[in-house]
Formats: sequence, C-alpha cells, structure tokens
Amino acid sequence: MNRGQFVARRLVQMIPVLLGVTLVVFGLLQLIPGDPASAMLGMQARPESLAALRESLGLDRPLWEQYLRYVGNVLRLDLGESLKFKVPVAPLLVDRLEVSLALIAYSTVLMIIISLPLGIISALRKDGIFDQVMRLILMVTLVMPAFLLGIIFLTYFSLKLQFFPVSGYGDTWPEHLHHLFLPALTIALSITPMLVRALRTSILESMSSDYVRTARAKGLRERAVTMRHVLRNALIPAVTLLGLSVGYLLGGTVIVENVFSLPGAGKLLVDAIAARDYPLVQSTVLVFAFFVIAINLLTDLVYTFLDPRVRL
Repeated sequence: MNRGQFVARRLVQMIPVLLGVTLVVFGLLQLIPGDPASAMLGMQARPESLAALRESLGLDRPLWEQYLRYVGNVLRLDLGESLKFKVPVAPLLVDRLEVSLALIAYSTVLMIIISLPLGIISALRKDGIFDQVMRLILMVTLVMPAFLLGIIFLTYFSLKLQFFPVSGYGDTWPEHLHHLFLPALTIALSITPMLVRALRTSILESMSSDYVRTARAKGLRERAVTMRHVLRNALIPAVTLLGLSVGYLLGGTVIVENVFSLPGAGKLLVDAIAARDYPLVQSTVLVFAFFVIAINLLTDLVYTFLDPRVRL
C-alpha cells in the first residue's frame, strides 16, 4: 500500500468516526439543563413566545429528527446559524479558529524547543545533577493544572512585571506572538514533562542497542553517532506521544483561552455551552475532532520518514 492509498483509506475511515462524534455530542447536549429558547428570551419570557421560538428553531421536533436534520446540513457543509450571535456558524468559527490554531502551533513549537534539548542532555548525563534537578522540576510542572500555571504567569508576568498583555490577541503578527506567548508557554509546559521523559527513555534504549555499538566501533565521532543513529530512532516514541497529545492541546486551549481571555474557538465553545447554542457547540466539537484525526494521520505518515522499516 502506497502513501496515497493509505491517506485515502484513512479519510474514508474518518466519516464514521465524525458521525459518532456528532451523535455523542448531540446526546450530551440534551442532558444539559435548560433550553436555548429560555436562554435567548430570558426566564421572564411568556410561554407563547417560548413555544413559538422552539418551533422556529425546530426544538419541538423529536430528537431523532433533529439529529438527522443536523447531520444532513453538515453533509451539505451547512453548519447552521448560531442561536446566540445570530450569524452563520461557519464564518464565526473560522475567525475564532485562527486564534486557536495559532496558539496550538505556537505551543507545539515551544514544546519542541524545550523538550528536545532537555531530553537529550538528560539522557547523555543520566543520573547526574542536571538530570535529577530537571526531573524534579518537570514533575512539579506535570502535576500543576494548566489553569493554575496560567494564573501564576498572568499574575506575575502580566500584572506585576507588565512584560505581557493581560488579554487580547493583537492586530499584527508580532503582536499576536507577543499576546500568545504566555498562553502557549502554559500549554507547552503542561505536556513537556511527558515528552522529555519519553525522549530520555528512548535515547537511553537506543544508546545501548547493537547498531550504536557498531557505529562507535567504526570510529564515528560521538556527536555523529548521537545525531545519525541515536536521535533519529529515539524520536519515534516522542512523535507518537506528540500526536496523541493533540487532543490534550485542544482541551488546553479551551482552558487557557478563558484564563487569558483570548478570542479563540475554545472560549467560543465555553460561551456556546453556557448559552445552550446547540449548532455552535456541535460544529466546534466536530471541527476539533476533525483536527485530532488529521493530526493522527499526519503522525502516522511521519513514521515512514523517520523509520523506513515502518510499513503503511
């Protein structure tokens, strides 16, 4: 099976997964107390007005009919209209996704910049002072919730030292990077400990393998052995963990965007849930699920470049 066939097969497999996501989200939304009509008109609205609004929104129809209607609209690429913002969901979600995707990309870059050197140095200096201190620091970071870490950064670096803005996204790309640094660092530090430990363990296993001993016996320099033979093979578990962390990254954006008041899709999702905005909640979760599946597919493809022995 070549890469094109593999990608086509995985894209076909995405369809039932996304349908399952829509079914689960639709069912969970029905368990939330209250209804969109009351949220839109207020608790003092007359019963006649509530009934008329529910009828216009289709909320008076059976649940199975509401679900099939929503799925049919999605298949036509029609995500509906937001009940809270009174605008089509698609352009609203695209505007907010720009912030969330920039935050995820920024967090990923910071994770790689932090994890790669720390993992390599910790493995090369196993059980040394640097290794022990780093493991202690990363353990503290791992058990600290992302929202608490974000609040600490916000309080100290934004309010006290005023190095970074308290909220907002900025207007230009330099401003975007400045505004997103603390949120991205918060998310990155939540996942970095796992990546460092995975990379450290994988490097130690690779350093004790036969092909590394053979490379050293040939007289290769230690740096060449580390870069060509050890690091390339050791990256595979780290890439696996990074791909599996995409769902955590998306969950982290929901929390961090609310802490730092970023106008992203994560904050939009929380606002939509509070307003019982069913079309917006369903569409946002569906897009998040699509990105998780797409990143997992990209991770599988990266395997083939890191290790030619991996068969698609």
